[in-house]
Amino acid sequence: MTIINKVNQASDLKKLSINELEKLAEEIRGLLLKKVSQTGGHVGPNLGVVELTLAFHYVFDSPMDKILWDVSHQSYSHKIVTGRKEAWLDETSYKSVTGYTAPEESPHDFFTVGHTSTSVSLAVGMAKARDIQGESGNIVAVLGDGSLSGGLALEGLSNAAELDSNLIVVLNDNEMSIAENHGGIYRNLAELRKNNGQAATNLFTAMGLNYQYVEEGNNVAEMITAFEMVKNSNKPIVLHVHTEKGHGYTPAVTNKERFHWQMPFDLETGDSKSPGSGESYDSVIIDVLTKKIEEQQPIVAITAAIPGLFGLKELQKQHPDHYIDVGIAEQHSITYAAGLAKAGAKPVIFHSSTFLQRAYDQLSHDLAINDLPAVIIVKGGKISGGDPTHQGSFDIPYITSIPNIIYLAPTSKEEVREMLNWALEQNEHPVAIRIPERGFVSAPLAEGTFHPLEWAIEKQGEKVAILATGGFLGLGEETAKKLQEHHVDATLINPRSFTYFDSELLKQLQEKHQVVVTLEDGSLDGGYGEKISRYYGSSDMKVLNFGAQKRFNHHQTMEELYEEFHLLPELIAEDILAVL
Repeated sequence: MTIINKVNQASDLKKLSINELEKLAEEIRGLLLKKVSQTGGHVGPNLGVVELTLAFHYVFDSPMDKILWDVSHQSYSHKIVTGRKEAWLDETSYKSVTGYTAPEESPHDFFTVGHTSTSVSLAVGMAKARDIQGESGNIVAVLGDGSLSGGLALEGLSNAAELDSNLIVVLNDNEMSIAENHGGIYRNLAELRKNNGQAATNLFTAMGLNYQYVEEGNNVAEMITAFEMVKNSNKPIVLHVHTEKGHGYTPAVTNKERFHWQMPFDLETGDSKSPGSGESYDSVIIDVLTKKIEEQQPIVAITAAIPGLFGLKELQKQHPDHYIDVGIAEQHSITYAAGLAKAGAKPVIFHSSTFLQRAYDQLSHDLAINDLPAVIIVKGGKISGGDPTHQGSFDIPYITSIPNIIYLAPTSKEEVREMLNWALEQNEHPVAIRIPERGFVSAPLAEGTFHPLEWAIEKQGEKVAILATGGFLGLGEETAKKLQEHHVDATLINPRSFTYFDSELLKQLQEKHQVVVTLEDGSLDGGYGEKISRYYGSSDMKVLNFGAQKRFNHHQTMEELYEEFHLLPELIAEDILAVL
C-alpha cells in the first residue's frame, strides 16, 4: 500500500513515522512530475519544498496555524496533503485545482497569490489581527525563488521586527530566483550558508529579527526538528532553510532556470514536447539591440528576473555590460531606467503585462512626468483565462492612462523591428511596445511608407470600418471576410498605436461609414475602444467595442472567453449586421 493512500487530510501526517514521511516525499515527487510533465507548470520550485511542506504539516496544526506561500507556485505538495490529492492522482481531475493557493478550494489556503514578495506583509497583517483579537496560532510566511529581492519583502521584514509576538518567516534559499540570483542581498545569504548561519553580517538580525539556519532543507527529520524549535515562538524569527531547486529530478537540478516553469515535457529525458523553432519576436528584438550595441550605442537591456521569457540570455552572453537583471524588483527597473535615460543611455526594459503593473507609480512619477526616452517591451498583453493572478488584459488601460507614454501596437515582425528602431532613435517620450500574442506574423511593409504614428488602411471599403489593434489584426481580417459573405465591404484599419488617434481619418470615416468597430486584446473598461467611442459620442456614428470584460478570470478556457466576449469572426459579424 502506498503511503499517499493513508493521507486524506493534513492531520494524517502526524500518524506517520519519519521513514513513512520520507517514502511519502518520494511518492509526491513522482505525482508532481507525472502531472506537470503532461500539463506544464512549476517544476523546480515544487520539487524543492516537498520535505519542508510535509514537516510543516507534521509539526503545525493547519489551518489554525497558518502557512502563507509567497507567489504560491510552490504549493503543490501542500495541496496534495490538504485534501486535494485527486488532482494529482486522477488524470481526469488534473484541472480541478489551480496552480496557486486558492481560498475557495480549501480552508488551508488564505490568499489567491501569484506575484512575488507578498507573504511577509500578509503574515504581519494576519499576526496583528490575531493579536488584537486575543486569538492564538502560528503565522508562517514562506519566501523563496528570489522573493527576497522584491522591495515588498524587505518592507514586510522591516515591519515584522515591530511585532512583539509570534511570526515565523521561512526563507527557502535554493540559491536561485527564476533565473540566477542578482543583488547584494544574495551575497549575504551565500555568506550565511557558508558559515552555517554564523556569519558576522546578518541581514535579518540587523533588522531586529531572531534567526536560525537549517542546512539540510530537503531532509524531513531536520525540518521537523527546526519547526518544533520555532513553533509557538513569541518573537518574529527567520528560519533560513537551504534547499535544492528541482530536488530529486536530474533535468530540473541541472537546468534550474528552464525547469522553474516548463511546458509539457518528456519525463525520461526532460525534453520539451513543444520546442521553440525558427524566428520569433524575441529574436527580432535581440537582433535590433545587438546591432545597435555593436554600433557603439549605449543600449542597456533590463529585466526583472525573467530573462528566459524574452530570450535575453544570448544578449547577456555576448554583451554582459549592456545587460542588467535587477532581480524581482519591477519598481527599481523603471526608476533605474529613468536614471539611465536622463544620463544619456538608451534603456530597454523587458516586462510582462502582469508584472509591469507592480511598477505603476514609477511609470507615472519617474518616467512619464520627466518625459524620459526609455523603451519598454511588454509581453503577455492579452486576454487570458484560468489564473486571475497572471492576467495580461489590463495593460492597455493602465499604460494609456498615463500622460506622455506612447504605447505602440505592432502587428508583425516587420512592425516590431521598425517600431523598436524608431523608439530608440527618438528622444522625446517614453515608448512602450506591446508584442503581439496571437502567433508570429511576417507581413512585409511597403518601402518608405512606415511610421509608427500613422494609421495604415489595410483595406478600403464602406459602411463598416474595423480598427483592429496589434495581434487582433488577423481577427479583423477574418471578420471582414465574414462581412463580405453578406455583401458588406468593410474598411480595415491598423492603428499601430493605442495612444495616437488620427482625428482626420476618424472624421473622414463619417462620410461613407455607419459603424466603427474596435478590436483589442485586453480589457474594454478604460481601453482603446472607449476612446474611439468618446470621439464619436456626439455624432450619429455607431461604435461597437470588442474586447474583454473588466474582471478576474478563474477557470474559464480561452475558447469559453472568446465565445462569451464575441471575439470570433462570425459572432462579431453578426453583431455588426444587427446594427446596420
